[in-house]
Amino acid sequence: MRRKSRKIQVGSLSLGGDAPIRIQSMTTTDTLNIKASIDQTLSLIHVGSEFVRLTAPSIKDSDALEHIVKGVREMGKDTPIVADIHFTPNAALRAADFVEKVRVNPGNYADKKKFAIHEYTDESYAEELIRIKEKFTPLVLKCKELGRVIRIGTNHGSLSDRITSRYGDTPLGMVESAIEFLRIAEECEFYDLVISMKSSNTLVMIQAYRLLVSRMDAEGMYYPLHLGVTEAGEGEDGRIKSAVGIGTLLEEGVGDTIRVSLTESPEAEIPVARALVDRYKQRSEFELTAGEFVSMIDPFSYTKRKTFQIGKIGDKNAPIVISSLRVKGEISHINLVGAGYRYSIADDKWNIADRACDVIFSGSKVVPFPLPGTLMVLMNGGDWLSKAMGTDGVERHYPVWDKKEWGRVKSFAKVNFIKVERADLTKKFLEGLVLRQDVVLILETTSENAMMDLRMAVEEVEKNGGVGLPVVLKRVLKNVGREEFTLYQSTDLGGVLIDGLGDGVWVEGEGVSLSDRNNLAFGILQATRTRISQTEYISCPSCGRTLFDLEETTAKIRLATGHLKGLKIGIMGCIVNGPGEMADADYGYVGTGVGKITLYKEKEVVRKNVPEIEGVEALIDLIKKEGDWVDVPETLS
Repeated sequence: MRRKSRKIQVGSLSLGGDAPIRIQSMTTTDTLNIKASIDQTLSLIHVGSEFVRLTAPSIKDSDALEHIVKGVREMGKDTPIVADIHFTPNAALRAADFVEKVRVNPGNYADKKKFAIHEYTDESYAEELIRIKEKFTPLVLKCKELGRVIRIGTNHGSLSDRITSRYGDTPLGMVESAIEFLRIAEECEFYDLVISMKSSNTLVMIQAYRLLVSRMDAEGMYYPLHLGVTEAGEGEDGRIKSAVGIGTLLEEGVGDTIRVSLTESPEAEIPVARALVDRYKQRSEFELTAGEFVSMIDPFSYTKRKTFQIGKIGDKNAPIVISSLRVKGEISHINLVGAGYRYSIADDKWNIADRACDVIFSGSKVVPFPLPGTLMVLMNGGDWLSKAMGTDGVERHYPVWDKKEWGRVKSFAKVNFIKVERADLTKKFLEGLVLRQDVVLILETTSENAMMDLRMAVEEVEKNGGVGLPVVLKRVLKNVGREEFTLYQSTDLGGVLIDGLGDGVWVEGEGVSLSDRNNLAFGILQATRTRISQTEYISCPSCGRTLFDLEETTAKIRLATGHLKGLKIGIMGCIVNGPGEMADADYGYVGTGVGKITLYKEKEVVRKNVPEIEGVEALIDLIKKEGDWVDVPETLS
């Protein structure tokens, strides 16, 4: 059920309440370039953006909004226009004259971020709040007078030193940052507010929204929420990350408008956002089992469910990836290429990629050659009995049974996999499995509410006597497009993994190649930070503040550093959120002037004003100097 929220009017469009979940994007043009900004605003409206946001970092930019809005209206478009404000309250006051909505960032509207720690008494902190109130109240009163809406947009990357000194660099700090501004607005009897809690870390983002909802519900506040994973990146990685964060909350009934932040053209964001939102147009209510369901999850902190270790599965092991082979004839070495295994005939050895799956499902077939590394093979239970069991030279082949078959099994493997759905998880069945400690459950679902069904299934395993049983989450999707396949799998599986429920994933679907399914599974694990298998890029979407070509620069940095598994690199177009979002990164590349970039090592500036043309090489030199560089493996070169 969708969370109840206050319905507000943003220009010609309603938001919250029973209004549809709205989608939006942001222009990448220089706001002072009025024609280009009008053209891109119209382009975004044409592809379906229901709000369009433009940056207004200065009063001159805010003045330009008058002409941009006028130009858009003259073209017959009444789409609400939003001004994005950082650092400059006077720019916000001016922008409110022209736009329907003003977004302010409480982290830098009246504060600064220098990563300094301050000591506050209750009295001295109260004095700081008076200062904040004096800065913010004029905008509130003006928006109240003109009928404008304000978004209080908290960013994890730009929490003020004041907030982090008192509450830490945490979801709690994000919530408190917004609540302070929200209370100032309420004191002015102004309620046309939208709240957001954005982070490039999906776990932080989800926990912050959950905490915000909990706080607001407890106090009878029902402001609409804007969802987004900031600096999500580009391509499939950006889509996976966005779906994990935004999709999980939408599944929980949270969210009234969304923006997918991709390091691509803003027009590319709209179809992704639309695919995420349209899934809920006809969504039926989730059916709970008899009695009141009480979750064992702490929604505000991450704890991985404790499970037995069975081989390399469960306990402290990273979640495994299972991928299905679809081979008509006999399985050959080349059939494993899409799973991350490449066989060299000349050297008689396997080259194993960082994203090589742990298990392949071969159905009825035995793999007729020595297996690479620690790769496991799963077979249908009956075929395993007739073809693999007891056959000389067959290694690491294990059976997959359904629940009915399991009751008749007399010959067992060292590891036994059982396919089950939530309805199968009876107390009698689970208690018998726990005694064995050689069983892994494969949880499947056919529910349209797949994420919640899988989450409840894991919790029912625990509640009904299956304490410690490892579980693999399997999702089969049919009759969806390639984009939807990526987004829905990321939501349905990622939303369970993000709460520590799952020892493996199995991505399945019609018409999707082994390579694509395998990479998607690893991408979901990466986005939920449950298993790191590649370099992570915290890359912002471009906007009018951006000081270099983000798409081109990100591509260059990826090409040079994509083999540095586990390293996190922030690529930021400007200084607004750069240092803060990159506090979670190992290295940062930030635009700080026209044709100039600054390099960071974590939070510290290392080199200022590096010519952009030398930026990528300078970043590589810094990574080498810090000892984090490795040469490209021969198999990747």
